[in-house]
Amino acid sequence: MNKLTALDGAGKRWHMRIAVVDDNPMNITVVKEILKRAGYADMLTAASGMELFAQLGLDANGYEPEGAAGGDDHGIDLILLDMMMPGVDGITVCARIQESPRLRDIPIIMVTAIGDSKKLAEALDAGAIDYVTKPINRIELLARIRVALRLKEQKDWHKERDRRVREELQLAREVQYAALPQPVDDEGMAIDAIYRPSEELSGDLYAWHRIDDNRYGIAVIDAMGHGISSSLASMFIASVLKEAMTKQVEPKRVVKELNRRSHQLQFADQLIQYYFTGLYMVVDLNKGVLEYVNAGHPPGLLIRSDGQVENFKVGGVAIGLFSEMALEKHVIEILPGDRIMLFTDGMYDLVGSDYEADRETSLAELLRPFCGKTPVKALEDALFTGEQREDLASDDRCIVVVDIK
Repeated sequence: MNKLTALDGAGKRWHMRIAVVDDNPMNITVVKEILKRAGYADMLTAASGMELFAQLGLDANGYEPEGAAGGDDHGIDLILLDMMMPGVDGITVCARIQESPRLRDIPIIMVTAIGDSKKLAEALDAGAIDYVTKPINRIELLARIRVALRLKEQKDWHKERDRRVREELQLAREVQYAALPQPVDDEGMAIDAIYRPSEELSGDLYAWHRIDDNRYGIAVIDAMGHGISSSLASMFIASVLKEAMTKQVEPKRVVKELNRRSHQLQFADQLIQYYFTGLYMVVDLNKGVLEYVNAGHPPGLLIRSDGQVENFKVGGVAIGLFSEMALEKHVIEILPGDRIMLFTDGMYDLVGSDYEADRETSLAELLRPFCGKTPVKALEDALFTGEQREDLASDDRCIVVVDIK
């Protein structure tokens, strides 16, 4: 929509459309003339609150129509709203507009003939940003309009920036998901995962790689923090992990390579240090064992076909904290029907215990019934569906499920 321009006090040109709402035609005429002489020729008028509602796409009571996406706001940048009108008064009109996410950023200046400070306070509480009194002082009105214009411009700029950020976050989320491996369903083993970021992006990641006909390398990593910074760090470590699983293979060597490469993320500012917890294992179907190294990560679980649970060992230091790290490799015998579960610490939210030993035991008891015969989708529904789970998104949650056939 083309808008005429007006000059503010500094001579800067602004585009603006103003809605003038008053039940008195003479008042509208006076305000329009003041605005026109100041260069604000793009105006819209309404003789009542209900008429303004109709122009803004609201119903007669000032609400967004049910099931509708919302009407046109006519590109309005500012509303000059009479406080005392028959039917729906200006304070109510202002409050209704503020309740609409589509319209609430339009600044409203109340126009009043009364000096009742209580009423003026009500108008400001309802969402008006300013007020002018009748009879209208031209200089005062134009000054307050310029202030409102700057406020609207700033809000529009922030909304546009937020829109671009949301689009970029959505793209980054899609890229992050695309980098995750697809489920495996081979003759001797099946691998799948449940992935629940707490925000648009996640600091958790998982990966697996087929080493040969009988061996798979499988890893779960949790980057420090949440949001964009941790997700970028995890994407870096994901690229390193893929290369390390292919070339290094053996658990100790893979984790040492991750540690070496993670120090490339350190910055001159010593207050910033990225680190990761991780668990990497190699499942060897031919030998009937899994070998793993735990680097400060929650211990995994091995659920036997008879429901017995065997806990992995607690890990050492996290990846990226020190240039050298002592690692211990552990070996567990595996049998057909076994289910292995590797997860990040966000899973502990499901049991709510603050004590490490208690939460590990509680989580093991929670997962025990979901042995290898339970589909992963059924496990996900059981763990994350229901109102009781809605407030558990304070951390990223990831669980990798490996079934030995």
